[in-house]
Amino acid sequence: MAELGLNEHHQNEAISYMRFARFKRGLCLKTVDSCFQDLKDSRLVEETFTVDEVTEMLDGLQTVVHSEVESELINTTYTNVLLLRQLFAQAEKWYLKLQTDISELENRELLEQVAEFEKSEFTSSNKKPSADLIKPKLAPINEGGSELLNKAVACLQEENEKLKTRLRTIETQATAALDEKSKLEKSLKDLQMIQGDQKTNVNKDITELENRVAALKCQLEKTLNDSTANQKSLEENLVTTKHDLLKLQDQLSTAEKELEKKFQQTAAYRNMKEILTKKNEQIKDLRRRLSKYEPED
Repeated sequence: MAELGLNEHHQNEAISYMRFARFKRGLCLKTVDSCFQDLKDSRLVEETFTVDEVTEMLDGLQTVVHSEVESELINTTYTNVLLLRQLFAQAEKWYLKLQTDISELENRELLEQVAEFEKSEFTSSNKKPSADLIKPKLAPINEGGSELLNKAVACLQEENEKLKTRLRTIETQATAALDEKSKLEKSLKDLQMIQGDQKTNVNKDITELENRVAALKCQLEKTLNDSTANQKSLEENLVTTKHDLLKLQDQLSTAEKELEKKFQQTAAYRNMKEILTKKNEQIKDLRRRLSKYEPED
């Protein structure tokens, strides 16, 4: 492990990028220097200048330098994004997820460490870069990366097995839930059929009972009508019978009177009446005689 805390391969990649950044920085500085030199060559040809002339020259210089520096900073940002894109794309091919800590980019201690590393690599050493440092593209991950990849794959496989187990459990629970749902639906249908049959039977019983009540009501009305008719008939018969009885009684009384009258008109009746009258007279006479012989109290 070297000063940047990286292995040799990654440190060489960092040196390659720093060499590229130094080159771009040198170009930017040369551009700024050329801006000032152009101003000197084109405008500083007189001995004296007014304040307005100096202000105009400085404003023009400021505009040119600002544009050049802004363009370079923007280009540097885009370059850094492309470098990160290469790293992320290579990591994604191996199903890895890289993370960055933006706050570490302003760590003064780390920045000073990088500055010392650059100074030791590019100023104190005049050796030419090795072939490993001049690589246009990122190299594949070495065996150490493969070991990390194998661990990641093993973790993914283990997680996959857990997910499969959980999926089987969920499928079993879902199947059981569907079976339970089917049973409940069947029970509900059976209950609805039973309730429907019971309702039909109840309706049938109610209909039969209503028919029976209606028949009994009709029969009762008929009986009442018959009773009323019979009662009227009996009353009429009773009145007729009373009239007949009175008529018969009258006829009997008339017959008795006629019979008595006829009997009284017969000779036997007259003789018997005379005999009875004589006997009564005799009895009275005998009572008078006896009263004479009875002692006084």
